[in-house]
Amino acid sequence: MPKADALLERIKTFRHAGREEVVVRKVARGYSLFSARTGAPIARLRPTGEADMVQVLWWNGERWGGSGPFGIATMPLGDALDYIATEPAFWIHA
Repeated sequence: MPKADALLERIKTFRHAGREEVVVRKVARGYSLFSARTGAPIARLRPTGEADMVQVLWWNGERWGGSGPFGIATMPLGDALDYIATEPAFWIHA
């Protein structure tokens, strides 16, 4: 039986008032979030290997890139999901 993926299960519960439904796919070493309505990329979360810390990337129209003003933002998963929900830049392409 496959091992349960706790991060994936937590990300799948991601909902935020005023935002559309999100589809989550595990791809390579991370998790990609897409708009359920349009299929457009919203964000990518890459686990760091330290507890529930993840790197948060955003889709710049061509590829995944750093979401913070000084590169790739790294934070606990709960904070990362709040960041994605409240930062308009993630929703530009959605």
